[in-house]
Amino acid sequence: QVQLVESGGGLVQAGGSLRLSCAASGLLFSGYAMGWFRQAPGTEREFVAVITQTSQRTYYADSVKGRFTISRDNAKNMVYLQMNSLNTEDTAVYYCAAAPNVHAYMDDSYYEYWGKGTLVTVSS
Repeated sequence: QVQLVESGGGLVQAGGSLRLSCAASGLLFSGYAMGWFRQAPGTEREFVAVITQTSQRTYYADSVKGRFTISRDNAKNMVYLQMNSLNTEDTAVYYCAAAPNVHAYMDDSYYEYWGKGTLVTVSS
């Protein structure tokens, strides 16, 4: 049974930082590209970042480029999202997801497995 479990969300002031973690189990972790998506209230889920299986390539949404960093540790089956310079528009539930590759990395339907999400709230 595949499980992706996010953690690290919480309440932070604008300008602050958070680091999200995602623990994966039940899958060959090193065989999957890992992504982060987010969904704010009343909006559709949107792509945030993705990292390839060997960390060779990363891609980011324009809205987070230069502020967020995705990384992974295949030995620990973990993927991370370091979020800096947070603003109120970053408030959302953040989801970790696994995809076979990054060919369609912005398309959430391309991802095979999903976590249940962790809430990030940025106050002004």
